[in-house]
Amino acid sequence: MTKTPPSPRAKSGKPEPKGKPQPKAKPVPQGELFLLDSPLQGEIRGERSLMAFPFFALAKNAWMKPLAYNTESVSIEVRPSASGVATIYDKEIVLYIASLMAAKIEAGEEVAQDFVFTAHDLFSVTGSNHSARSYGRLSEALERLQGTQIKTNIEAGGEGEEGFFSWLSEAKLHYSKTRSGERRLKAVKVRLCDWLFRAILRDRQVLNYAHAYFQLGPIERRIYEVARSTCETERVEVDLATFRLQIGYQNPLANFRNALKQIAGTNAIPDYQLELVETVGVTEPARRGRKSNPVRVVITPRLPELPMDPKPESSTESGPMAAEPAE
Repeated sequence: MTKTPPSPRAKSGKPEPKGKPQPKAKPVPQGELFLLDSPLQGEIRGERSLMAFPFFALAKNAWMKPLAYNTESVSIEVRPSASGVATIYDKEIVLYIASLMAAKIEAGEEVAQDFVFTAHDLFSVTGSNHSARSYGRLSEALERLQGTQIKTNIEAGGEGEEGFFSWLSEAKLHYSKTRSGERRLKAVKVRLCDWLFRAILRDRQVLNYAHAYFQLGPIERRIYEVARSTCETERVEVDLATFRLQIGYQNPLANFRNALKQIAGTNAIPDYQLELVETVGVTEPARRGRKSNPVRVVITPRLPELPMDPKPESSTESGPMAAEPAE
């Protein structure tokens, strides 16, 4: 906390003799009681492991069931708190904190696990409105991020961890009160978990996000993250069931297939094209004895749009000067 500096005193301990008047100490404004890490300078960033694997529930409302992801090399277990598992929308806060940290590292500043920021800047970066409801959702999201328990064998910063951790080991909302007694949020203070702090600080596997990410739905967000973390220059092809697990989709495979068809039809994934390709001539059993062609998901990076060439100027002249364009 910033304190008002004491008045200068002589070595004897007595006040300095009057002569040149000393400037009066200015009161510390309420907004400067915290050393803020916001506003964010730079792009939204995300840690690669959090992009590639399903750590968050694909839901807007509370998700009360545990989540699990297991392959030969990666295991993830996520347990809900009394308020549920942290959702893909709660993840916006984690991305914002990771972005603050990455910006500090790039600027050559020292970084610590504690971050203090304004909700106003968070909402501005993520495109949320600044309504009272948004502030209420912020409090709920912080509670889920602090309460959700994660266990994984993915190493961070060259170290592994046994046991569970939470995304935020501390989360507080600091308020001030108006004369009428109304509370006003001044700052949000959080402490990032050791696992993610090490990953960002040491591994430096941090990738930029597209600006349109925050306008996407839950499944589209995860498709973009998986594409961004695994498909940088060449196309990626994966079977539908494996892709469903990596996205973290909890409903049946048939529902996932229908959802992907709609998403592919709208062409809504920023920077990437999504296609569903059926393997003709090879069938696999489906529900009620029916058979269907196996489906593979193909993700291809979009080619960057080339700038439009300026139109060549007309060489037609009338007299000593070029003709003026018609109004």
